Amino acid sequence: MPPKKKVVVEKVILGRASNTLKMGLVGLPNVGKSSTFNVLSNLNVPAENYPFCTIEPEEAKVYVPDKRFEWLCDKFKPKSKVAASISIWDIAGLVKGASTGEGLGNAFLSHIQAVDGIFHVVRAFTDADVMHNEGEVDPIRDMIIINDELYLKDIAHIKKSMAEVEKVISRSNSKPHKEELDVLQRCLAMLEEKKPIRLGTWTAKDIDTLNTHMFLSAKQVVYLINIGRDEYIKKKNKWLPKIMEFIKENGGGPVIPYSAEFEAEVLANAGDPAKEARDKAAQELGGPSMITKIVNVGYKTLQLIHYFTCGEDEVKCWTIRNGTMAPGAAGVIHTDFEHGFIMAEV
Repeated sequence: MPPKKKVVVEKVILGRASNTLKMGLVGLPNVGKSSTFNVLSNLNVPAENYPFCTIEPEEAKVYVPDKRFEWLCDKFKPKSKVAASISIWDIAGLVKGASTGEGLGNAFLSHIQAVDGIFHVVRAFTDADVMHNEGEVDPIRDMIIINDELYLKDIAHIKKSMAEVEKVISRSNSKPHKEELDVLQRCLAMLEEKKPIRLGTWTAKDIDTLNTHMFLSAKQVVYLINIGRDEYIKKKNKWLPKIMEFIKENGGGPVIPYSAEFEAEVLANAGDPAKEARDKAAQELGGPSMITKIVNVGYKTLQLIHYFTCGEDEVKCWTIRNGTMAPGAAGVIHTDFEHGFIMAEV
C-alpha cells in the first residue's frame, strides 16, 4: 500500500485581507532606505503599462512583473492596461528609544502600524561619508534595536489593552473578553521572550482578535541586506554569514542581499528604466539587479496573487489574497458579483 501523502498546511498570516496591501521600508537612519525607495519610485517604464507611479513623496506604487500579463496585452492590444502592483512606503528612520518617543519614534511606529508588511533594511556597508547613527557599522546590533523597539511598543499596547479588558471582565464576566485576555497574555509571554507575535500558533478566532490590535511584531518581514557596490559585484561581505545566522535564530524570513548604490548606478546607466535595459546595464556593471526580486518577494510575502480580465478595451490584473474563494475573488471587481456568484470557468 503506497504511503499517504503528507499534507502541508500553509500557515495563515496575520493582518487584513485586501487587494491594496502595503510594504514599508524600515530601518535605522542612514542604512539606505531612501536610496532603495528612490530606485523603486523612479522606475517609470512606458506609461501604458502602469508599472511605477509615485503617489506621494513617501509612497510608490510599484508594478509586479508578470509574463502572462504581457502575453495578454500582446494578444488583445487593449486600449487600457492595468498591471498588478504593490504600494511601498519609505518610513522615517528609527532610533533607540523610539518606543518611548525618542527621535521620530512616534511617527515611525504609527507609520509601521499602517503597513501590512515590512522590508527591514539592514546596513552592511562601510562608507566614511555616510555616518552611522550608532557610531559604527554593526548589522546584528541594528537588527536587535529594531526588533526590541517593535517588541517594547507592542508590550506597552498589550498592557494598556489588558487593563481595559480586565475592567470589562470584572463588571460583566464576558466570555469574548476572557478569550481576548487569554490571547493578549500569550502575546505578552512571547514578546517578553523576544519572540515576534507572527511566529505564534493561532486559531482563526485568535487571528480575528489579533487583527483588531495591529501589533507591529505580527507583520511579515523581508530582510534587505544593503552591502557596498564593489562587495556586491564581488559577492563578498564579511557580515552576511552572521546576519543569516541571526535571522535564522530569530524566526527566519526571506533575505535579499543587494546594493542600493549599485542599483542607483544601474538605473543611471540604463538610460531606460524598462527591465530589459536595467538587466543589460547591470550585466555590464558586473552583477544582477535585485529590484524586481525585491518587488516580487514583497508581493508573495503578503500572500498576494492576481487573476486577469481581458479584452480589446482593457487587460487588467485583480489582486487577491492567496486562498480567497472564487466568490470573494469576483467581489474584488464588484460586490454584486460576489453576492450573485454562480460559477467560475477555468
